[in-house]
Amino acid sequence: MESSSPIPPPLVSVPRITTLIASLIVALSSGTNYVYSAYSPQLGARLGISHTQLNIVALAGNVGVYSSGPIWGKIVDSRGPRILLACAFVFLLGGYSGIRYLYDAGLLDGIVSLSTIGVGILVMFSFMTGAGGNAGLVSSVNATAKTFPDKARASTTGLVISGFGLSAFFFSSISHILFAGNTSAFLLILALGTSCPMIMGYFLVRPIPLPEQEGYDIVEDGDEDPDAITSALAPPNTSHTHLLDHDFIEPHHPHYIHRVEPQENDEEESYGRPFQEVELSPARHVENNAGPELSRVRSLSRGAAIVLDTTPNVHGRKLWFSGDFWLLFSILSILSGTGLMYINNVGSMSQALYAYKNAKYDEVEASGWQATQVSAISLMNFCGRIFIGLVSDFAKNRYDMPRSYSLVLVASFFFVSQVVAATEDHIENLWVASALLGLAHGSVFSLFPTVCLEWFGMPHFSENWGYLSLSPMAAGNFFSLVFGKNLDSHDSNLEKSTLVARITSKPQCLQGLKCYVDTIYITAGATFLSILLSIWAGYRDRQKIAASRWKRNVRRSSGGWERDEERDP
Repeated sequence: MESSSPIPPPLVSVPRITTLIASLIVALSSGTNYVYSAYSPQLGARLGISHTQLNIVALAGNVGVYSSGPIWGKIVDSRGPRILLACAFVFLLGGYSGIRYLYDAGLLDGIVSLSTIGVGILVMFSFMTGAGGNAGLVSSVNATAKTFPDKARASTTGLVISGFGLSAFFFSSISHILFAGNTSAFLLILALGTSCPMIMGYFLVRPIPLPEQEGYDIVEDGDEDPDAITSALAPPNTSHTHLLDHDFIEPHHPHYIHRVEPQENDEEESYGRPFQEVELSPARHVENNAGPELSRVRSLSRGAAIVLDTTPNVHGRKLWFSGDFWLLFSILSILSGTGLMYINNVGSMSQALYAYKNAKYDEVEASGWQATQVSAISLMNFCGRIFIGLVSDFAKNRYDMPRSYSLVLVASFFFVSQVVAATEDHIENLWVASALLGLAHGSVFSLFPTVCLEWFGMPHFSENWGYLSLSPMAAGNFFSLVFGKNLDSHDSNLEKSTLVARITSKPQCLQGLKCYVDTIYITAGATFLSILLSIWAGYRDRQKIAASRWKRNVRRSSGGWERDEERDP
């Protein structure tokens, strides 16, 4: 049955701006894992939890974020963002409400610390907050990446992800202004303030079809005949190509088919190959029914894609056996692991430094310094996510530099932040290390999704990024547990702690920088290694691009010679 093809809205239009703003609000409500250190010392003091146990609770939230990535990515690629936003609402509301319930209940009389079962329940609630926040982020980034063209994709996705980084500052500021010193009210704000925007996103966050010049056609999921996909690559008079209206995500989810138009005067041969196609959200029935040519194009490396003037499409087994994947995996693991360790423990770091320089411990003033670190990290996290998107877009569009070059800059930010943290023993200046760390951490999570897209393609972007985002769990878990063990080993009151010692958030380690500096030395060395790996990644990418462009030029020249020979009598 023939159907008309509505023209997609222009790049600057109400549907696209609506998706961008709604995605930004959802992302702003999704990054509250970064605010953990604003209430973790108080949570530990009220429930009698050691530094190591607090790090385990924090790690549960991180595991929830990163382990859910492949699952959320696969769902959003095949079904759209609505399922993720519904799950985000349930997980965030349930997780923070559960943590608040345990905090309000406290410990029974005569009980010094929370039971193992209680810690396990707390870990489960923390996991829910991480998984819920990641569901909101994945849905918003996916919709934004599919709504804007390549020339603006890094900047727009960076803007959305920057909201994720600003989340901690936003919620901690609201709590400090309205409910200063009230941890229970803070947790209630987190429960309601993170879950309610997901309802708004359920109705407003959706990808908008790109204009025709971007090189993508959109076809409905209901076209069972693989010829429908092939016909999408034909001239515009095809009757099987559907450009869906602006609400195309529900009830059907589209396929994005990448079109490679023949060069001028090459209509007949197009260099000896047919139009190429790559799906952004491929349907399962296509894999089974398509011909060998389509099956071959469905898996296409970055180098081969450059040669063929199309986009890469690496996924599944080919992704896992790719050296490029494991190189990015290693760099991201080290950098994000360092960031997570610092973010989860900066509250304890600030308390240790404050207690070391102040004989009379003022809990209100100490919590103020604690909030200062969270705000510095969050604000610079926000700036970093926008900054690196603008820098990488400018370098690529103006100087034709691969976005992988920016990995060196991001890794250097991390290294400098750890050097400053390892040498600064005054609480008044710790914000410098926190600001540098926030800038670096925001930059890495804005840059890596675009590098993932550039290296492995759009068709399975969310799924591939989900697999890549498993990497922080490796180094992040290691660094955080080492930090907790290191801090506990300097805890002068660990063995003689009593209920009275645990009713306030006063730190048990009073040695200042010595409480944790050994762990900072480890992360400083690791981030220096990441600089070397980033240099290698940029060099490797540049060499691959140069070789592929040379092959493409040779291929075009060969095609031209063959046509000239055919014209000769």
